[in-house]
Amino acid sequence: MLKKIVSNADEAIKDIQDGAVIMLGGFGLCGIPENSITALVKKGVKSLTCISNNAGVDDFGIGLMLKTRQVKKMISSYVGENAEFERQLLSGELEVELIPQGTLATRCMATGYGMPAIYTPAGVGTEVAIGKETREFDGKMYLLEHAFKSDFAIVKAWKGDAHGNLIFRATSRNFNPLMAMAGKITIAEVEELYEAGELNPDEIHTPGIYVNRIFKGSDYEKRIEQVTTRLKA
Repeated sequence: MLKKIVSNADEAIKDIQDGAVIMLGGFGLCGIPENSITALVKKGVKSLTCISNNAGVDDFGIGLMLKTRQVKKMISSYVGENAEFERQLLSGELEVELIPQGTLATRCMATGYGMPAIYTPAGVGTEVAIGKETREFDGKMYLLEHAFKSDFAIVKAWKGDAHGNLIFRATSRNFNPLMAMAGKITIAEVEELYEAGELNPDEIHTPGIYVNRIFKGSDYEKRIEQVTTRLKA
């Protein structure tokens, strides 16, 4: 059995170099690999292409790498609520590829399944389809989208074990499991790390075969993206 446990985020991301293509798990501010992002900021790698559902906010998540100008290109679905992202986009400093959320998820899944491409109706007849192949199936048009090619996938799970098996909590399951399957090298940081055999096999969302490195993170923030309250009558 390969040794997958590493001591910390710095060791986990040590071979990520300038120009790398990185998938980063998370949905909104939930399930973000915070420790790994902090380590990437500390290391100072540049010209990164980041594939992520969203771009974080100004002082959290990928927003920290945008602030230090480490990201060359963002491939995302939702990019609101980040003033620095907006500024870099409008000034031409940042290359951005916007993708429908379902297409983003399915392209990740296709990579994990070893599929070179998918056909989807999402984006047909819009700017998303410019320069892409379309094909008709049963009277409906579909758009050809290629699977992603990433050097690393970095995800954050609730629980993991020495074999790399992962359990995600609630909303963090939206993109983390899909991206964990899709990286050439997958790095997982977890809130709780167990010995092999201690996790219930029926509860595991991502089998350890997809995970190359795992470490126990610390000091996680439990942010709320949009606080909504109401007064009782």
